[in-house]
Amino acid sequence: MSGLKRARGSGTAGARASWSLAAVSLLGVGLFAWPFTGLALPAETGAMALSVAAILALVLVGVGTQALDNRRLALLAVIAALDTGLRLALVTGIAGFTPIFFLILCAGYVYGASFGFLAGSVALLVSALVTGGVGPWLPYEMFAAGWVGAAAGLVSPSTTRLPGRRDILILALTGLFLGYAYGGATDVYDWSVFYRGVPGLGWTPGINAGEALSRFVRFYIVTSLAWDSFRAAGNFVMVLALGPPVLAAMSRFRSRFTLVVEPA
Repeated sequence: MSGLKRARGSGTAGARASWSLAAVSLLGVGLFAWPFTGLALPAETGAMALSVAAILALVLVGVGTQALDNRRLALLAVIAALDTGLRLALVTGIAGFTPIFFLILCAGYVYGASFGFLAGSVALLVSALVTGGVGPWLPYEMFAAGWVGAAAGLVSPSTTRLPGRRDILILALTGLFLGYAYGGATDVYDWSVFYRGVPGLGWTPGINAGEALSRFVRFYIVTSLAWDSFRAAGNFVMVLALGPPVLAAMSRFRSRFTLVVEPA
């Protein structure tokens, strides 16, 4: 009976974590969509504080509902530490490629969207603090990296079996797409701040949503498409090359984290 109660509790915890992720993601969507509303940009310090507070709230909700227990917290810390080390070793990456997304993709695929979001956002936050990459662009990077992990969790079949070739291909293709998606999302900050007022390309206060979107698409194609192709290709190759052993190891850890209730 106690096992049955714990299994039900874990389902409730997962549902609460999903709702919390949806609420935090809605806040992030508002941050990215703001330049397309025609309004002035939000205060940078306010956006930073609100974003960090939202991520911490998501962690606290996970801990409070036991969706994020001690073992998952430890794994989250390990992923953040490893990605920080990778970012220190290769700060600028190779063109647009950086290896930090590999573990985020794998964590999301194995442990689900909520954990994947935390893996991405916390890894970017910790690595930025260590490497000195803290700035008004950080909330955009945190949300975008978090959504990379969440998207990997959403495409996962959510089974308890060990990953096979099909899983590797799914995750590799997801990483390929998300390499471009991450670049496009984080470009919103560069476009609206560093390219502000550039005729026909940059963001200008008061422009309507249609004109803003048209300018952003031109900006992305001209400045970022080729750069992001290196990130997308790097994600694809890393998952194909290193995904099988890493996904298998994470899946074995997951089996130790999960209580399975079987009939007598």
